[in-house]
Amino acid sequence: MLMRIAISSLWNRRMAAGLSLFTIAISVALLLGVERIRAQTRSSFGSTISGTDLIIGARTGSVPLLLYSVFRIGDASNNISYRFYQDLSAQPQIAWSIPISLGDAHRGFRVLGTTNAYFEHFRYGDKLPLAFVAGVKLNGNYDAVIGAEVAKSLNYHLGDAITVAHGTGRHDLATHNEQPFHVVGVLRRTGTPVDRTIHVGLTGIDAIHANFQSGGRASLPAGTAGEGATPSTLTAIFVGLKNRAAALGLARQINEYPGEPLSAILPGLALAQLWGIVGIAESALLLIAICVVVAGLLGMITGLVTTLSERRREMAILRSVGAQPWQVGALLVFESSLLTLLGALLGLLLLSVVFASLAPWLANAYGLYLKAFALSPSEFPLLFGVLASGVLAGLMPALLAYRRTLADGLTIRT
Repeated sequence: MLMRIAISSLWNRRMAAGLSLFTIAISVALLLGVERIRAQTRSSFGSTISGTDLIIGARTGSVPLLLYSVFRIGDASNNISYRFYQDLSAQPQIAWSIPISLGDAHRGFRVLGTTNAYFEHFRYGDKLPLAFVAGVKLNGNYDAVIGAEVAKSLNYHLGDAITVAHGTGRHDLATHNEQPFHVVGVLRRTGTPVDRTIHVGLTGIDAIHANFQSGGRASLPAGTAGEGATPSTLTAIFVGLKNRAAALGLARQINEYPGEPLSAILPGLALAQLWGIVGIAESALLLIAICVVVAGLLGMITGLVTTLSERRREMAILRSVGAQPWQVGALLVFESSLLTLLGALLGLLLLSVVFASLAPWLANAYGLYLKAFALSPSEFPLLFGVLASGVLAGLMPALLAYRRTLADGLTIRT
């Protein structure tokens, strides 16, 4: 009975009720959309590098080491010796190791010197391997494999020449014109700094540096990139262990290594620490979305309260046919709850349609993979909070209606 009366009453006020329903739907869609993007962004941030047990670099803090080795932000305060890399790789607990050399750029994009171990062992996301959309991995010492964003922004294709410049700025001042690299591969978009990186052979990058210092062209033997002459220093090393439980012990040994000052960090812990610094914005954005929902509920309360005077005779008729005061109040609580429930469902539908439409573009442009039709665990408390707030929102007009007497409803005011 109460449901039928509430639905009929809302239908008689369908214009005002529709506006309240639309406002709540937009508010819920915004709230859950922000939460879903926030959770996915945090997950993507935490999965920038996965499957790597240790990152080793010159003595520094964990966040600076993570920033320059993984995110290509900033520069290392010092390098580590290639001899240490060789000794480390020979240890029985090491499953694989990836040498990293940074310090150069091309038109604002960082150049990373490495070996093909990078393409074989580097993982991101849920331990996803790097994949090629065109070409192959490094075969020659002056080959280059570019990320998806590099290819898109610079419109580079297979065979195009890349001239490396010393430094990391956008203006190529000290350019190594004597030996350009040539694009042999383009990586699939990952949504990580890999997309904005130009990968070249470790020995090739070392040779152009030697050439730059000596003023003559450095020669390299033919063969696979990273083979032949070896560099003297590296920027960092990514390490995978046969037994991940040994990561803490090995990190402690490396941090106390007597041969040179080194730092070994666990990427997961460093990423969590970094997110604690940069994740303040996500909380602010979520707070704004919550305020929008509160504004929507306040609009519904205002609509219910302002219509009470118009509904005085309706309430009086209900009282005259035997409805108790609490039942009249319960009717208004039920109306607000019904509007909130329908608004939440409509908001969910709207959000799913928008995300389903934008999902291919977001994945291709930003490497952000959103689930359009799946609620994450963090969204359920928000939905429950919205529904509970909708019930509470009906209490004020319900209390006002409860206090109205039958005589007040039947009295003609002039």
